[in-house]
Amino acid sequence: MTLALRKTDRPYLPRGVRVQRDEKRNRTVLMAPEKVIELDDIGVAILSRIDGITRLEDLVQDLATTYNAPAEQVEPDVQRFLQALRGRLYVMVKE
Repeated sequence: MTLALRKTDRPYLPRGVRVQRDEKRNRTVLMAPEKVIELDDIGVAILSRIDGITRLEDLVQDLATTYNAPAEQVEPDVQRFLQALRGRLYVMVKE
């Protein structure tokens, strides 16, 4: 199985994994069973768009529009980020 997401894949957070604000750390974090991962602003921007409905290509286009950046530049960064999380089972995809 490859971890790369296709443009039509719809990423989602599996049960038990969620993004939430951690007031103690004053950061937004990715919560998983027995794991807390601090997210930077880019991670928050990407994961806030993950809903299991939005296709990867639409997510990339939304980020590109929001941050006034070329989609061709945004896509590889989003792909790497989601592949790393997918490898740890923090992100899953629907085809």
